[in-house]
Amino acid sequence: MAATVAPPVMEARRWLLGVTFPPERPLINVSQAAPVESPPLGLRQALADAALNNPDAHLYGPVLGLPALRAEIASQWSANYGGTIAPAQIAITQGCNQAFCAVMSTLAGAGDEVILPTPWYFNHKMWLDMQGVTAVPLPAGEGLIPVAAVAATLITPRTRAIVLVSPNNPGGAEYPSETLAAFRDLARAHGLALIVDETYRDFDSRSGRPHELFTDPDWADTLIQLYSFSKAYRLTGHRVGSIVASETRLAEVEKFLDTVAICPSQLGQIGALWGMQNLSQWVAGERDEILARRAAMVGGFHALPGWKLLGCGAYFAYVEHPFDIASDVLCKRLVAEAGLLMLPGTMFQPEGSPDGKRQIRIAFANVDAAGITEMFRRLAAFRA
Repeated sequence: MAATVAPPVMEARRWLLGVTFPPERPLINVSQAAPVESPPLGLRQALADAALNNPDAHLYGPVLGLPALRAEIASQWSANYGGTIAPAQIAITQGCNQAFCAVMSTLAGAGDEVILPTPWYFNHKMWLDMQGVTAVPLPAGEGLIPVAAVAATLITPRTRAIVLVSPNNPGGAEYPSETLAAFRDLARAHGLALIVDETYRDFDSRSGRPHELFTDPDWADTLIQLYSFSKAYRLTGHRVGSIVASETRLAEVEKFLDTVAICPSQLGQIGALWGMQNLSQWVAGERDEILARRAAMVGGFHALPGWKLLGCGAYFAYVEHPFDIASDVLCKRLVAEAGLLMLPGTMFQPEGSPDGKRQIRIAFANVDAAGITEMFRRLAAFRA
């Protein structure tokens, strides 16, 4: 544990201590990718009704989640992805981070290896470090898209899994269907698990299903999908995520979940189920707003001299800065000198990576059009 880095978002928040932000230049916080507003009224009313009138909402539930929620996910996922997914192939977890930890605990132990594309999601790296599992960095290619042929050169007898996040955190890249299929074929050929984290799939800019992985009748021999209800329904505090995997895999996952949490939050699951059944149009509106903010980010960086937009999608823009200082030093200065809180690329790359020193992640989902305009004004005025 001592060898694992401190949580990056918490570390960045400490940069705010002792800093005063004048009224004419309030802090613009683009450090964390989580909704800050409450769920819509109908969902809150459903939660309140369950808390008041459903005695089961306050008791332990099934370790792998409420049967009704598992069935709803199976039904909607089968329709959306064009495949066959059974309720028994679904598990509910306390958020997507727990989903990753639970799955990885069934796959890899101390001394094993897992391939993570870089820039990576820091909590994935942190969990592997805690378990003594080696995270093998796979540098992303053009457009921050990883290449299966490059990953093939990293596979050793100790490799247990490949992890992909699409739309990507931190890079924002939306992986092409062909890329995911190539990684599936690679993992299957080597007897590895392919873990695909789709936490941000509700904000994918593409129409139709993002990949064909579930149309493969044998998907469960290789694929494990992770998902979060936190972003789509603003349920971050209720901690609801999911795993889609083989029944055999979930039997092992159940051991982990029973030991760590016994069961996921009953109220959170009730809220997620109500959202799935009632909020499709509302979520579509949320997606439209995120896509509008994405367009503003793309346009803003294309007009900002010296800065390079490496990837942009879902909640994130991942950029290269033009200054002759490391990104962690730069981001601390931006807090004090520009009222901007961003995360440096050093938090998403291996220690000592020269790329990390040039890169910054900007989580723009909680900043409206006026805030985005003001952010670019401050970046343009900043002098290193």
